[in-house]
Amino acid sequence: MPKLRGAIAAAVTPLKDHGLQLDVEGLASLTRFLADGGVDGLLACGTTGEGVLLSVQERKRVAEGFVRARPDGFLVAVHTGAQTSADTKALSAHALGIGADAVAVIAPPYYPLDESELLRHFVGAASACDPLPFYVYEFAARSGYAVPVTAIERLREEVPNLAGLKVSDRPFDQVEPYLLEGLDVFIGSEPIALQGLERGAVGAVSGLASAWPETVGALVHDRSAEAHARVVELRERLAGIPFQAALKNVLSARDVLLHDDVRSPLRGLTDDERVLVSALS
Repeated sequence: MPKLRGAIAAAVTPLKDHGLQLDVEGLASLTRFLADGGVDGLLACGTTGEGVLLSVQERKRVAEGFVRARPDGFLVAVHTGAQTSADTKALSAHALGIGADAVAVIAPPYYPLDESELLRHFVGAASACDPLPFYVYEFAARSGYAVPVTAIERLREEVPNLAGLKVSDRPFDQVEPYLLEGLDVFIGSEPIALQGLERGAVGAVSGLASAWPETVGALVHDRSAEAHARVVELRERLAGIPFQAALKNVLSARDVLLHDDVRSPLRGLTDDERVLVSALS
């Protein structure tokens, strides 16, 4: 099976009715926009996609919509990480069943799992989606703790479909230990993507790419200094502004989405924030 490659957009999840309902029609529109924008694929239901705020059934519908809408050659990975191992395994098996291209799983938040607990959790998820390529999603700021590198090494010995990691930690010295030989690493923080690519990472999984795919495509494919400066600027100017709401506001302004709703307890933009975000698009 082909593994993920290049520039992957961490896709927002289109919502409506004040964030209470999925905007299913928006999934196809967003997929076309991303494919036309020059990225190689998308990650559904991750941090940018508000995945942990959606029910298991909603997450399945989102994954199905993205898979159904993908054009030839466009990759759809599904983040299936959940609070419980049972939900994580169910979502991973569903991703396999609908024909997704890969699965990614973050370490469950709230309880700081030890290495044996993490290993059992990841083995269950990877086995449920085998033979799909499986990626550990390392993001200590969201899980509340880092996945030990030794757990990754042990996981590689136990499951045949471990393909690599998405590492959203920063600064770069927190990413470097995960650049393991034989595993594909995708950088999650765009401002350090070029540094990661220079040190052996194979691509980026980018939240900014959900609204600015052309910029992140140029960053990863061309290693463009101009694109690097742009993602640094975007991250700096979006600091302190609700990220998912900002991306959806840009996509709505570009007529990609009809709504810019987010799921509570996330909030939409204030009038002043809308002015700031509109200046970026």
